[in-house]
Order: sequence, then structure tokens, then C-alpha cells
Amino acid sequence: MNSLQIIITILSAFILTVLIMPRLITYFRRHKEGQMIREEGPKWHEKKSGTPTMGGVAFLIVAVIVSIIIGIWTKQLTHSLLITLFILVLYGLVGFLDDSVKIFKKRNMGLKAWQKFLAQIAGGVIFLAVFYMDRFEHSLFIPGLGMISANWLYILFVLFWLVGFSNAVNLTDGLDGLVGGLSIIAFMTYGVIAYQQQQYDILVLTLAFIGGLAAFLIFNHKPAKIFMGDVGSLAIGGVLAAISILLHREWSLLLIGLVFVLETASVILQVASFKLTGKRIFKMTPIHHHFEMMGWSEWRVVITFWSTGLVCAIIYLSLFL
Repeated sequence: MNSLQIIITILSAFILTVLIMPRLITYFRRHKEGQMIREEGPKWHEKKSGTPTMGGVAFLIVAVIVSIIIGIWTKQLTHSLLITLFILVLYGLVGFLDDSVKIFKKRNMGLKAWQKFLAQIAGGVIFLAVFYMDRFEHSLFIPGLGMISANWLYILFVLFWLVGFSNAVNLTDGLDGLVGGLSIIAFMTYGVIAYQQQQYDILVLTLAFIGGLAAFLIFNHKPAKIFMGDVGSLAIGGVLAAISILLHREWSLLLIGLVFVLETASVILQVASFKLTGKRIFKMTPIHHHFEMMGWSEWRVVITFWSTGLVCAIIYLSLFL
């Protein structure tokens, strides 16, 4: 792809999302379809209750449309791009159903955990089927052991990666603009990697997400006019995992997505500690709430986490590009 095509891709996604978002917000407000804030969360978050959610619908639809059109134009509508769009759509639908249950039943809990898990696993299986039919490289580098080509290991890894990071991004989505900013940084990083590896099909999708998410942030920064909802966060996590796999930079997501990893780890550690000892390690999890409980403003937490994500991305590109 040349510079003009890159700029057109980003601008197209940005403009389309900017045009869609006000109408989406108006629709949700008119139908009183807003986010229910969990009771055990910080008390000052209660004022966010009723804020329109499912804003992720906008940038996901735009990402699909722009990726397909630009993919056709640049002759990059490959199986890699299509299977990643499949993960985007499927995980987005799971999130959409989850959000819908929360809205219509007026509660913070949506689909049951096993329902989401089964749908995510099914998506991973289809992803793997295409992956193997197209004879993509499926060996996995394991530090200390080198490249491992065992099919069973790679299958388990891919399923864990897709489901794990989809839920990790979902857990992180608790503050205005937090996931939007972190995701832009992650997609920019993978865009650089895709360009360097000349995998322009993957580059197209990263650019579409960058443009769409940048536009979404206009409406999602504090005080948020709309939240992305599970429809957005589950899809983003699944797509980032899929991209890391297709670029054969699987472990990169541990550093590029370090904030997502830490958010998830904080929840796991908190639950384990409370069950084993009856004591909590953090004031509240995911960990962004811990910092809020320490007196940090929401903006301070978001900027700090964005900065951490940016530093991690720069470190990865500096060391491994």
C-alpha cells in the first residue's frame, strides 16, 4: 500500500464513524437504552448509569465496510483479512447479545459466562479451520524450547489467545476512553509490523480500526456520551489476538497489550487471594478501579494507562521490529 491509500483508509473510517455516532447516540437516548452500572463498582460511577452503550456497533460496521472496499481496491481481500473480519463479526455479535440482555432486562449481567465462552471457542475453531486449510505457518516459538510444531499445542494456544484477549479487553473497558485509546496504540503498532512484513491485508484492517476508534474517542472521552459496550471490547480483543497470530508475532501481545494483561491478572489474583486467604490484594478490580479508590481521578488513570501502553508499544518496536 502507498501513502495515499493509507491516508484514504484511515480518513474513510474516521469520517464514516463520525457521521454514524451522533445518530446512534440519538437513537439509544430516544429508546432509553443505556448502560446499567454495577452496584459494587465505585459510587461515583453511578452518575454514568443510563449513558447509551453499544457504540462499538458503529466502528465495527465501519471497519468491515472500509476493510472490504479498500481490500478490493488494493487487491488485499485475502483469506487472512476475511477470517479476521469473521472473528470481528462473531465476537461483536456475542458482545451485542450480551449488551442487549443487560439493556432489556435492566441489569449489569448479560449472557452467562458459559454461553459467551462457547461462542468464542466456536469462532476460534472456525478460525483454525481456515488457518490450516490455507496452510499458514502453525509452529509456535516457546522461550527456552525454540519452535514447536505440535498441532495440538498450537490449537490450544490459538483458542486460549482468542478467548483470553477478547475477555481481557472486555475487563479493561471500565473508564471513559480507556480501551479506545489503548486499542488505537495497539492497532498502530500492528500496522507498523504489518507494513514492515508487507502483509498489507492485515494493514488494511488495522488502519480501518485506527480511523474508526479515533472518531469514537470524540464521543467516548470523559464525560462519555456513549460507551463501546461488550460488542466493541470483545471484538477488539479477538481481532488483536487474531492479528498477532496472522503476523506470527503471537507473544507480542503480552507487551503491546500489557495493560490488558495486567487488568486481567489483577482480577485473577484478587479472586484467588480472597478464596484462599479471605483477604483482598487490591481495593477493587480490575486494577483501574484500585487506582480510583486510591484517589486518582478518572482522567489520571486513563492517561497513565495510555502512556503505559504507548511505552510498551515503543519498546516492542524498538527491540523486535
